Amino acid sequence: MLNVVTTPAELYRERLKRIEDAVEAKKPDKVPILTEFGYFVARYSGITYQDFVYDFIKCAKAYDKIVTELEPDVFHCLPFDSGPALETIGTNTVKWPGHGLGPNIGHQYVEGEYMLADEYDSLLEDPTGFMLRTYLPRTCQTLQVCRALPDPVDYFGFTRGFISPVFSEAEFVAACQAIFKASQVSREWNIAWQTFVKDIEEKGYPAITMIGGQAPFDFFSDHLRGMRGIMLDMHRQPDKLLAAMDSILPVLIRRIKKLTRMNRNGLVFMGPHRGAEGFMSLKQYEKFYWPGMKSIILAVIESGFTPYVLWEGDYTSRLKYLAELPAGKIIHRMDKTDLFQAREVLGANHCLAGGMSPSLLKTGSVPKVKDECKRLIEGVGRDGGYIMSHSVPLDDAKLDNIRAMIETTREYGIYH
Repeated sequence: MLNVVTTPAELYRERLKRIEDAVEAKKPDKVPILTEFGYFVARYSGITYQDFVYDFIKCAKAYDKIVTELEPDVFHCLPFDSGPALETIGTNTVKWPGHGLGPNIGHQYVEGEYMLADEYDSLLEDPTGFMLRTYLPRTCQTLQVCRALPDPVDYFGFTRGFISPVFSEAEFVAACQAIFKASQVSREWNIAWQTFVKDIEEKGYPAITMIGGQAPFDFFSDHLRGMRGIMLDMHRQPDKLLAAMDSILPVLIRRIKKLTRMNRNGLVFMGPHRGAEGFMSLKQYEKFYWPGMKSIILAVIESGFTPYVLWEGDYTSRLKYLAELPAGKIIHRMDKTDLFQAREVLGANHCLAGGMSPSLLKTGSVPKVKDECKRLIEGVGRDGGYIMSHSVPLDDAKLDNIRAMIETTREYGIYH
């Protein structure tokens, strides 16, 4: 007689076991399903994108509704930035729904050279001073006064009562008040988010909520030099760039070692992107990107977590490097890389996820989605080690197509 799973705890263990078996390249009872709903969560619940980033109660309720009704095996739900906190601090590195964008337009990152080409030495000589006096004033409107903060050696004066006048200026007091207010809002958002994660997992649904670091190249590209700046640096000042990446790598690894489990499953999201085809040659990839990326992934594994890596863009020519990573320890979710070729290069011992085209989910028909599910399950997932998923968030997907992907996988993806 078959055992019937009835309790949320049993459902949680069943779903997590399905994922763990796939990660280890085994055959679970059936092909697991991983979703990243993105702003589709708001559409599904009838709230605006602006509500999604300004009202954490509505955000959490919307996530609870879609997860409990569509029932994926695991869902990727990194919290969106808090709109009120971003407004308070005056950031200019991102636009979001209700601030710089319409109420139903997804957030957009603002590329910029927030560290100039000739400032590598300043960063390396005094990283903390550079972040406080240069980076923050450039990226946060309310922190302009930080440009006038004293040099590090001047803080020894605190022990003798010699304190810089800048700390008593009205602009500095206002900046401190803005930081305090933004921190309060951010703390409330984080508490609400952690409560939601705990509640949804107690209902039986594993969640991916942690971020495990990024390649040093992406760190400098995303936060400091921008895409244009760092691409020029590879040609004009490669030694400076390499030295800076070597300097930041131990810092990024230390952050990974401080990771604490926000969820119960230990899955940690990573989203490398600038290393994809179209951004750099293979020779540049070997020199500037892969060594740091590989070190970060290995650090996550050594810390006892499972990297869930979304290889953004086309990684076809980079697959041989991914094969260097330990099998049975990582989820490789592919964006534009053909999963059949990835299976051929990585072999049967690596877990692959993805394959479902976002354009098919947005503009295709239910029969075509079902056919694609079967093709992926039969081809990529035939011997296990496969997780049904898609390449980008489901912001604009059709509900019927999402349901077709989930239901077809449940029905057709059973291992006998």
